[in-house]
Amino acid sequence: MIPVEFDYAAPATVQEAVALLAEHGDDAKVLAGGQSLLPVLRMRLNAPGVVVDISGIEELKGITDEGDAIRIGAGATYQDVLDSPLVSEHLRLLHQAVSEVADPQIRHRGTLCGALAHADPAGDVGAPVLALDGRMVIRGTAGERTVGAEEFFVDIFETAIGDGELLTAVVIPKHTGWGSHYAKFVRVSHQWAIVGVAAAVRAEGGTIAEAKVGLTNMGSRPLRAAAVEQALAGQPATEEALGAICARVGEGTDPPSDLNGQADYRRHVAGVLARRAVLAAAGG
Repeated sequence: MIPVEFDYAAPATVQEAVALLAEHGDDAKVLAGGQSLLPVLRMRLNAPGVVVDISGIEELKGITDEGDAIRIGAGATYQDVLDSPLVSEHLRLLHQAVSEVADPQIRHRGTLCGALAHADPAGDVGAPVLALDGRMVIRGTAGERTVGAEEFFVDIFETAIGDGELLTAVVIPKHTGWGSHYAKFVRVSHQWAIVGVAAAVRAEGGTIAEAKVGLTNMGSRPLRAAAVEQALAGQPATEEALGAICARVGEGTDPPSDLNGQADYRRHVAGVLARRAVLAAAGG
């Protein structure tokens, strides 16, 4: 299907992009890698009056070390994330999750921040960014503000980005030395996650000192399994000790029921994946 007609703008700076978004409001859509927006346009699920292409803005493309955190600009592609030694050393969980995104062609075009702004709960990057306490940097005409991932994801395809605002980066605290694993369940390769579990673990002498667990496609937005995280702390990194705790990871969630599985089935799978992910992250 051919999209409806729209105007196209390619600003050279963030300031120009924000001015365009403020001018056109809800009638404008942002294009970075296009891997989420273009299918929507082709299916005519959205008909913006103007598309603002930020892919040429150089200041958005970097991945930089900010001391205790890594900043990933809105123009950085999935492949940039995978190629970054900063990410592989300090944000191993994110690196593992991004490696599960679609195929090489999409990873070379799509952007991490574009996926976060799209906010599909079945996407692979929301849960690890949430688990790693990521912070979204949002720019508008009134200036810049930072929103934690817990507040950023509002609902399916809905975030804290307001009209006239642009997500310019995500800043994620370093988790150097943490074990991690992203477990994803799909029926066919390159599919959106039916269920996914992102786990990061700091272990000391075979015991879990701290755990962070994010859930993919277990609700209308990425979720944090806070109760399971608390229960894991102080436990030995063995299957016997962790199995019953991880089995409860789906409690209180509201996963969808569709052709890929009913809600109860997804809760069961989440428990299985959580056990695998936490054990792998803990080195068990």
